[in-house]
Amino acid sequence: QVQLVESGGGLVQPGGSLRLSCAASGYIFRLNAMGWYRQAPGKQRELVARIPSGGVIDYADAVKGRFTISRDNGKNTVYLQMNSLKPEDTAVYYCNARIQRSALYGATDYWGQGTQVTVSS
Repeated sequence: QVQLVESGGGLVQPGGSLRLSCAASGYIFRLNAMGWYRQAPGKQRELVARIPSGGVIDYADAVKGRFTISRDNGKNTVYLQMNSLKPEDTAVYYCNARIQRSALYGATDYWGQGTQVTVSS
């Protein structure tokens, strides 16, 4: 079984910073794109940032210039550095990874359990 375990959420004042981490574990044949999504109360889940195994990184317009996504392939881990946080960044943040568990099968999307980020004074 594959698991995604997130950490790093919490409460921060406006203008502050947080760093989220997400580690994938289990039998992984190939780890493709990894990313972060968020869901605020009463809203749909939305893409925050996505980093492929190779290629161009995508950011939501709302976080460009403030958030940075990166990955450590040796550790099967993706990070989200969040700077200049705003109250509207408050949401549950979910890690996503597209993982191929075997050469015989295609890739499947996996999700973390979510971590709360609250930006408030």
